[in-house]
Amino acid sequence: MTLFEMIIWSPSPEMFVIPGLNHPVRWYGLLFALGFILAQQVMYWIFKTEGKKQKNVDQLTMYLVIAVVVGARLGHCLFYNPGYYLSNPFEILKIWEGGLASHGGAIGMLIALYLYSRKHADQSYLWILDRVAIVTVLVGACIRFGNFMNSEIIGLPTGSDSGIVFARSAEDMFTSLDSRIEEVSFEKGGKIESTEAGKIPMTIHLEYKRTVKLDEANAKLFFETTLPRAIDRYYGVAEHIALPANQAVVYDTYERRGVQQADVAVLAIPRHPGQLYEALACVIMFLILAHIWYHHRSQIKTGFLFGVFMMMLWSERFFVEFFKENQEAWEADIPLNMGQWLSIPMFIIGLVVVIKCWGFTPKDKKAE
Repeated sequence: MTLFEMIIWSPSPEMFVIPGLNHPVRWYGLLFALGFILAQQVMYWIFKTEGKKQKNVDQLTMYLVIAVVVGARLGHCLFYNPGYYLSNPFEILKIWEGGLASHGGAIGMLIALYLYSRKHADQSYLWILDRVAIVTVLVGACIRFGNFMNSEIIGLPTGSDSGIVFARSAEDMFTSLDSRIEEVSFEKGGKIESTEAGKIPMTIHLEYKRTVKLDEANAKLFFETTLPRAIDRYYGVAEHIALPANQAVVYDTYERRGVQQADVAVLAIPRHPGQLYEALACVIMFLILAHIWYHHRSQIKTGFLFGVFMMMLWSERFFVEFFKENQEAWEADIPLNMGQWLSIPMFIIGLVVVIKCWGFTPKDKKAE
């Protein structure tokens, strides 16, 4: 028995389909939007508390949404695969195919807030950076939970019985291989034993459509030949499930209540939930920054909150990267991955700002 037992995670990335339009609403998009809605409400409260015009929050939100989306997309394209995207510039526009970089989003925000502050004499650049820092981590928490619902930005294998088995790719593989499969489900345990740490017995249960009748010869071909090849071929599947080496595939086919069923014994690979690590860290950072602002904003210099935010956010990102898969294969050939290299200058910026602000008690807050 382990402290945190293995969890099998296989939700659909689609929350529901809009009736009549046949358009799916995805968890990621909904949580992305929710993050900005929550951030906007908190900013209303901050502006009201500090006597600023609340109507400015709507303009500020528009600046931030555009900056984050454009900056994060350009950051992903230019930081991780510049050769491909510069050769195929129209691919940059395909944001629906995924690929957003938080470092790019951060740079986009810094530029957008500078432009915003120039239009508002009562809100200096550092003043607005301090306040936006509080809500930025709230948005980050929602986005990372959206990544978790999408089973993306996965962590490294834990090498133990604990962790998350991201089984969605295996579910998609089975329904793609055989359209007659109605439902795929998973449960812990099975008819095989593991001789490797970090590979845990798991059973994949297949339920076929009611009209299907399994032929023994075809079933043997599917489970013993097609399936092993598919696990290696389908994107992302081999990262989460495996078959015992040098052993025949263990499976059973049977009928229950007039419906054909099949059980396949595999080895699951639990991984670190890197998305949840970051989401939890963002919630903690929000509470810290909100506490400092609410109780101590009259004792700290403008810019201090922004500096603390930069130090916390990018140090968290640097260390969590040790538990996450690299986004690009070439990152395995460098001592730190791209996310970590990009986090170092961001942290240094925060450190410099904190040092400049440390121990300063503002005498006149009117300019802010």
